[in-house]
Amino acid sequence: MLNTDNISNLLNEGFVVAIRIQAKEGEADAVAEILNNLVAPTMAEEGVKVFLPYRSPDDPSSFFVYEIYHDKSGWDAHNSSPHFLAVVDDLKSKAAHRERIPFVPFAEF
Repeated sequence: MLNTDNISNLLNEGFVVAIRIQAKEGEADAVAEILNNLVAPTMAEEGVKVFLPYRSPDDPSSFFVYEIYHDKSGWDAHNSSPHFLAVVDDLKSKAAHRERIPFVPFAEF
């Protein structure tokens, strides 16, 4: 039987950020490399629970990143981390569209 308390603690507590990136023509592999290189240092951050980049199988220039932080201060810390700051301008220059939407949980299990 699935223990919903554990799921709630892992996935439904904290600060979630959903990111959608559409790479410019010819930049999809570079965007994928930037996102892939962010995984290890981001997951090592104290305030991070999950950092998961995805690439669409139907449109290889379309990316989705699912991030969960312990709280908003974790996201703020990530946004000022050296590894993020080192690549964010390059990432933005390779993106035709980039949208970052923060969410907080409201449903109770």
